[in-house]
Amino acid sequence: MLRLLTASFLSLIFSIPAFAAEMGKFKYDDFKKPSYCGMCHREIHQEWRQSMMSKSFTHSWDEVEYFELALPHSKKLEKVAGVKAGCIACHGPLAFLSGDIPPGKPSAGTRANEGVSCEVCHNITGTSEKEPFNFSFITDPGKTKNGPRKDARSPAHKTKYSGFTRSPELCATCHDEQSPYGMWVKSTYREWKEGPYSKEGVRCQDCHMYHAPGKAASGGKHRKDIAHHTFHGSHVAGKLAGAIDVALYAGKSTIAPGDTLAIRAELFNGKAGHKIPSGSAEERMLWLEVWATDASGKRWHIPVDPKGFPMEEYTIASGAKAYFAIGEILEIDDFKGLKRDGNVPEGARIFRKPFFDPKGRMTVCQWYTADNTKLDYRIGPRETRVESYTWELPRGVARGKLKLTAKLYYSEIPSSVGEFFKLPRSEYAPMLVNSAEITIDVE
Repeated sequence: MLRLLTASFLSLIFSIPAFAAEMGKFKYDDFKKPSYCGMCHREIHQEWRQSMMSKSFTHSWDEVEYFELALPHSKKLEKVAGVKAGCIACHGPLAFLSGDIPPGKPSAGTRANEGVSCEVCHNITGTSEKEPFNFSFITDPGKTKNGPRKDARSPAHKTKYSGFTRSPELCATCHDEQSPYGMWVKSTYREWKEGPYSKEGVRCQDCHMYHAPGKAASGGKHRKDIAHHTFHGSHVAGKLAGAIDVALYAGKSTIAPGDTLAIRAELFNGKAGHKIPSGSAEERMLWLEVWATDASGKRWHIPVDPKGFPMEEYTIASGAKAYFAIGEILEIDDFKGLKRDGNVPEGARIFRKPFFDPKGRMTVCQWYTADNTKLDYRIGPRETRVESYTWELPRGVARGKLKLTAKLYYSEIPSSVGEFFKLPRSEYAPMLVNSAEITIDVE
């Protein structure tokens, strides 16, 4: 039986009657457990177990974001009522399809814990949308599994070639999303579609499911291009490393205390087919720190030169407060907000796209995003950002070699949010993307 999880209109996506009509058309038992698939697809199963796909429901921040923020908010504000089920459609799709809304927390051990499992992707036959978004996939659970091979054979199930399984449109069904207010709050597919890689035929799977020789299943054919199910992305330090090239230049090679030094940093996105950061851009942090260290080891942080574009203040780290909706949802009296930029040093350049709630306040609640069109200072595919710095050398700087260092960092959420919710530090600790270093002589 075919079920259509459509996202044709926002009124269908984010209204309770639409969810009542569309979800719960299957039972958990209609879907095999990943361990069943793993009996034959051993290596692929092990890769998936270690990936974020398997943790899409149990991941610490996702659990907090849904159960402490989105779910209670959906019960308080009718406009966002649909997120009670909408979040689960992509983070715990078997629960959504089975009508287990809201599912128990990960500690309850329901099958929502399986996250985006084998049966989710390999039962999808297509989409209701030309350019998919908001879980607009068509799924057909049963004996036939869809995949990228025309010659695949299995003793456990029927196989069917699916061009959709190989397409970026499969990824778009969950990686592009509109809020109840009509804002694109995830647009990774659309960023790729508008960029150079789509025109060259480079797909999401080419970067996030790298190919290598091997077998898809025990007893299967040895092939030169098995797609690995690691789905490496921004949560993986090795994937982030070098994603942006960083170069650093100084206007002088020799300088004296009290002189002014002009510094230029150039950042080039030559490896990602979408903007960086992408995905849940409302919460993801990418920033550049430039430091000077003199011959005695004394250090100075050098703030970026403002460029003067509208709303630039959101791209320069400061002590500004934000995320006030958190206090409202949690019903905290006299909530003062959280540091917008967490522990990023003041004056550092931040490459971000800020999201604003209906009250005009910056938010990390993407479902509560009424506007995110005012500013986009992220780095697009094959785009170069140039940042300038003007620094007057202190009179007390030591003579000798002066080291200038530029370091580009990334974190999944602002450290202030992670600390507030007592998340594991690994959820928000800075990850080094790239760095550059030069030295000049201080006379």
